[in-house]
Order: sequence, then C-alpha cells, then structure tokens
Amino acid sequence: MSDGAADDAGPAPSPSLVRRLLRRSRLSPVGLRRRILLTFGLGALMLSTFLAFTTYGLVRSNLLSQRDTASLRAAYRNAQVVQSALRGEPTTPASATAQLQQLGVQRSLIRYQGQWSAGIGRFGPEALPPTLVQRVTDDEVPARMITSVGNEPVVVVGIPLPELGSYFEFFSLDEDERTLANVALSLLLAAVITTALGILLGMFAARRAVRPVADVASAAKALAGGDLETRLPTTDDPDLDVLVTSFNDMAATLQRRVERDARFASDVSHELRSPLMTLSASVEVMEARRADLPERAQSALDLLASDVSRFQGLVEDLLEISRFDAGAIRLNLEDLPVADFVRHAIAVSATPNTPVSATRRAEVAMISGDRRRLARVVANLVDNSRAYGGGEPTVTIADANLPDEPVSHVQIAFEDDGPGVPTEERALIFERFARGGSAGRRAGSEGAGLGLALVDEHVRMHGGRVWVEDRLDGRPGARFVIELPSWEPAVSTPGIGQEDLVP
Repeated sequence: MSDGAADDAGPAPSPSLVRRLLRRSRLSPVGLRRRILLTFGLGALMLSTFLAFTTYGLVRSNLLSQRDTASLRAAYRNAQVVQSALRGEPTTPASATAQLQQLGVQRSLIRYQGQWSAGIGRFGPEALPPTLVQRVTDDEVPARMITSVGNEPVVVVGIPLPELGSYFEFFSLDEDERTLANVALSLLLAAVITTALGILLGMFAARRAVRPVADVASAAKALAGGDLETRLPTTDDPDLDVLVTSFNDMAATLQRRVERDARFASDVSHELRSPLMTLSASVEVMEARRADLPERAQSALDLLASDVSRFQGLVEDLLEISRFDAGAIRLNLEDLPVADFVRHAIAVSATPNTPVSATRRAEVAMISGDRRRLARVVANLVDNSRAYGGGEPTVTIADANLPDEPVSHVQIAFEDDGPGVPTEERALIFERFARGGSAGRRAGSEGAGLGLALVDEHVRMHGGRVWVEDRLDGRPGARFVIELPSWEPAVSTPGIGQEDLVP
C-alpha cells in the first residue's frame, strides 16, 4: 500500500529546483530612483484622493443641507395654503390641490378625512414610505425622508395639519445628483492631474537626488579602471560634502598604496636583475665546462639553470606589471596579417612545432598591434597550454563574424587536452598571482600566476578580450580564446565560412 502510494505521488522535487523557483519568484529590488519616484507618485495620489473625498463630502453635505432647507421652507408655505383651503368652502382635498397647481406645485399629496388627493399620478400614496406616513399621520410629527420614485431620487416632506389631515410634497434631487456627478468628475480629473504632476516632480527630484550617486558611481568606475587621479568635485551641500570628502580620501589612500606597491615591485625587480645576471653568467661558465663536472654536479647544474631561467622570467613579468601600474606602457602599433604573425610568433617560441590552422577569411585578416607584446601573449598561452594541458596544444584562427558580414574581429584559440578549468575559476586565473584551485589544476608549481595576467593586460590594451571555455568538440580540455579587432584588406575571398580551415 505504501509503495503504491509513493509511486502515485511521483518523485519529490529536488532542493536545487525548489531554490531556483524561489529565487525566480522573488521581486527584483527597486532602485533609488524608482523609490523616490514611487514615493512622490503615491504621495500625490494619496493626497489628491484625500482632498477629493473631503471636498466631495463637504460639497454634498452643503448641497443637501441647502436642498433640505429650501424644501422645508417651500413645504411649510404650501401647507399653509392647503390648510387655508381646507378650512374654506368647499372643504375638499381637490380644491386645495387645484389651488396648489395654480401656484405651480405639481408633486403634492393631501390626506383629508381618510381621502387622498394627488397632483401627478406617479406621486400618489403608494410612493410614500410607510414609516413616514405613520410618523406624520399617526404621531402628527413633521418629518422628511429621501427615497426614489421610479428612477428619480426625491426628498419627501410630510407636515401634519391639526384637525384636518396631513400634507406631503415631493422635491426632486435630480439636479443635485447631476451637480454632485459633475463635482465628482472634476475632482477625479484634478486627482489625475495632481498625481501626474507629483510623478513629474518625483522624476525631477529623483534625477536631482540620484545625480550625486551617479557621479560617485562614475568616479568609482574610473578608479577601478586604473585612473587613480579620479576625484569628486567639492560641493557646498553639507550632506554631500561628507560623501565627497570620504570618497576623495579613500581614492587618495588607494592611490598612495598602489603607487607604493608598484614602486616596491619595480625596485625589487631592478635590484634582482643584477644578481640574476651574475648567476646567469656563472651558469653559462659552468655549462661551458660541463664535461669536466661529475654526473651529480651536472644534474645540479641543470636544476640551477632551470631555476635561474624561471627566476628571470618572473623578474621580467614583475617589471612588466610595474610598467602597467605606472602607466608607462606605450604600444608600437603596426598592421599585421594575423595568421602569418601567429605562425611566426610560434616558430620563434619554445614550441615551434605547435600546429596552427586558420579559416580562409582569417588567413587574410589584418590586426593593428604591438608585435613584441602580442608575440609574448601568444607565447604565454602556448606555454600555459603545454605546461598544464597534458601535451602539445593546437592553435586555431577564425573570424568572429557571419559569412555575409565583413570581418570586424578575429579569434585566436588555444586548445589543450588537460583537465580543463572549472567554471568558478575561469575569471580568477587571469588575476595576478592567481594559481587556481583543486591541487593546482592549471598552476602547478612552475609559474607565479603572472603569465595569464599579462595576457589579459596586453589584450585589453589592444581593445580585445580573452577568456577560457570548454573545448567545442566536447573532449576534455580548455580552450583559451583571444578576440582582437581586425579588418579585411581590399582583396579578399568573401563568403567563406569559419569551418574552411587552412593549415
């Protein structure tokens, strides 16, 4: 029984699915500008609604009060006419009604000795509320009541006539209802206009209020982009002056720290170059006498030469990083055929036999770049793929445009057969001194974490970008991609797709 019930209920939703559904169901946060706009808009709406209801209530109360006073005055005046007519000759309700009609009163109702006399047919005894009739005729107390005759709202005034009977008169409220409807429409339009003005005022206030925040955001973005001279202008506003002063102090402190760190790295690198040159020269002398050394000394010499070479590369990387931080990098730009340039850069690198293939359009594409620095970018990525990618990498050059579009960007991809780069580390590995996680998956023990950081700096200086992704063929490994602005020379082969690779 329990198994069958479980099968009918189906599998329970996974916790990850529930969390995703909950995240999607949450409302997105409202920004400062929208909060100010909503505050002004809702404030104007609430104020206009309150004023509209208050004004409508006052107008209705005054209008009904005036109508009530006028109705009572007219009813008592006409009741006196009826009373005089009933005490004269002939003493019949019809004669009194005739006199009222001569005065223009059409909606009257007279009760005399149990007989009713009405002016207009539909305003007869059946139109009177029973409670009003009882109060006037039985209790002999003047009373009034609002009711409807047909679809017409009326106020009925009843006046007892001592020893004669009673008098009732109907007063129409149609005109008052139309007046109140016009007032309500006017107040509604006024509320809409007031709300619209409140929203416009809120937009103006939001723009004024958010402008300092936008200035701070722009300054912070410029500061994060490397412009350490960015400062906020001073202001006379005492509330904003605290923010401006704090931001400028923070920027000044950050600038001093970055400049101090850059100076330290530059000084250390320069100081290390002299002993490194001495060590390198000593290693060369020992290499010249390698045959005279015992086997164990030769192994030690190989380790020493390897470490000195790696140390030299680290010092050069530190010097290059310090030049970036000091803003001393100047590109020597020239027009380069990207495919030929990449092949030449690999041919003079430590792995000259790395295979390179290019699409037909990428084969003739041109880029504008600094030959030396882009060659170092290619060498760093090839060395990175060779050292941590489980074998020789492959290089593919392709345009990043559709076949019917002109070439505007070219992509240089370096694929390896290693374990790949986890998604959470794909942005981290391009940071300085980042060595990755998971047992040094792509860092090993040979690098200092500066090679990919230099690649990112050089590519961004050329207006491009670099990223890492999985291989497109689904095999294990990483695919590092450089994308650079490019163009096609006047003579080209149009309409060739990226799949047509030229080795």
